[in-house]
Amino acid sequence: MTNAAFTGQSASTRAAPSLDHFEQVARDTVATFPEPFRKGAEGVVLHVADWPTPDMLEDLQIPHREDLTGLYQGIPMTHKSATWPQSTPDIVWLFREPILAEWRARGDVALDDIITNVTVHEFAHHFGWSDGDIARIDQWWL
Repeated sequence: MTNAAFTGQSASTRAAPSLDHFEQVARDTVATFPEPFRKGAEGVVLHVADWPTPDMLEDLQIPHREDLTGLYQGIPMTHKSATWPQSTPDIVWLFREPILAEWRARGDVALDDIITNVTVHEFAHHFGWSDGDIARIDQWWL
């Protein structure tokens, strides 16, 4: 269950929540996925960190660490077969400080809504959606 204090708060009126809060919001979000998606998300490891690593930024050619709010690392389900040899788990990363920067910059969106949106976006990559696919139906960033 999310902390109600962060669902409707203004960026300037409250202290930023912990990594644990971010993880709980993300886990609560995954728990609300429709059954086929919830089942497909079961094997994905969820990590919340303050910042992306320099290697992540370099691999994605992202010059500013504030620009990466989340990351999916793995092989999308649409590219796996039933006999796919899984040597490492798929991972969804959420980055607390960039998400907080987005929340402060927007000023009109609840923090938990941003965490939820980033979580759904990264899991969409796990299910095989590209950024372009997501942008066609997700008006969040407009």
